[in-house]
Amino acid sequence: MRHLLSIAYDKQHLASVRTFVREVLLTYKISEIQIYQLVLAIDEICANLIIHSQNCNEHRSFELEIEVIPDRQILFLLRDDGDAFDITKYCTPELEEIITAGRKGGMGLILVKRIMDNIEFSKEKNHNICRLVKNITN
Repeated sequence: MRHLLSIAYDKQHLASVRTFVREVLLTYKISEIQIYQLVLAIDEICANLIIHSQNCNEHRSFELEIEVIPDRQILFLLRDDGDAFDITKYCTPELEEIITAGRKGGMGLILVKRIMDNIEFSKEKNHNICRLVKNITN
């Protein structure tokens, strides 16, 4: 089954994203720990989209689609038409580097990569697609 949410590029909408993801996942046989991790990962990706893709332009929106294949996997698709993220240019920072520099950010994608089993970024027509997959087993 597919679940869809349209989200304005406004950080105030992140709470509704977390609620949406949690409520969808609670209807399936997914552990509380996995639900927490997935909510965290999707919150991070959505926050990055809101901040970097459209510079918090609350008059524009993007879509989050969740598809759950019970006892197999969860697919998260994010579709937006803002500035695309080029993962091939992303260089994973070292933890010591972040701490030494006193940076507040920089850990989000590292965290998402550890939670998800697969992350893909692509372009389809006029939309950027972020596809995140989490394999689940009971």
